[in-house]
Amino acid sequence: MSLIGKEILPFKASAYNSGSGEFIDVTEENLKGQWSVVCFYPADFTFVCPTELEDLQNQYATLKELGVEVYSVSTDTHFTHKAWHDHSEAISKLEYIMIGDPSQQISRNFDVLDEEAGLADRGTFIIDPDGVVQAVEINAGGIGRDASILVGKIKAAQYVRNNPGEVCPAKWEEGAETLKPSLDLVGKI
Repeated sequence: MSLIGKEILPFKASAYNSGSGEFIDVTEENLKGQWSVVCFYPADFTFVCPTELEDLQNQYATLKELGVEVYSVSTDTHFTHKAWHDHSEAISKLEYIMIGDPSQQISRNFDVLDEEAGLADRGTFIIDPDGVVQAVEINAGGIGRDASILVGKIKAAQYVRNNPGEVCPAKWEEGAETLKPSLDLVGKI
C-alpha cells in the first residue's frame, strides 16, 4: 500500500542529535512545520549504510537551505547511534538527527520493516510541512542511494506545493518550464 499523500502516523522515539551531541526525544510533530527527509537504513556498524549516511551529510547544507530537516532511522538504539558516531570516520561527520527505533514502530509505520530480519529496508521519504508523504524511494539491501537526487525531488515538490495546477515533468530543474495539465495537452506530449 502506498504512503504517498498520507499523513505520517504518530510515534515517539529517542534519538541522537549528531549536531549537538545530545540525546533527544522525537515525535511525528517534529516532522511537521517544515520539509523533512526520513532515511531508513538496516543497521549501524555495517557496510553500505555508512556510505549512504555520509552521502546524505554531503547534501545536508543544501537541504537545510531548502528548509529541510533530515532524520535517519534504524532499529538500533540511540545509544548505538552515538557509539557509531564516536567510532566511525564517515558517521562522525553527521550533523543531523539519528532516530533509534528498537520497538520497530516507526519502521512499521512507514512500511519498511523486514519482519523476519527485524531491520528496516533502505527507504527514503520526503514529507511536506503538513506531515504528508510526497515521495518514497525503497531499495533492496545491497543497493545504496544517491542523496543528490533528493535535492531535485524536494525542489519539485516545493514548486508543486507553491504552484497549484502545475506539475514538473521528468528531469525538471528549478527555473525550467512546468506543465499545466489540461484537455489541450492530452496526447500532445
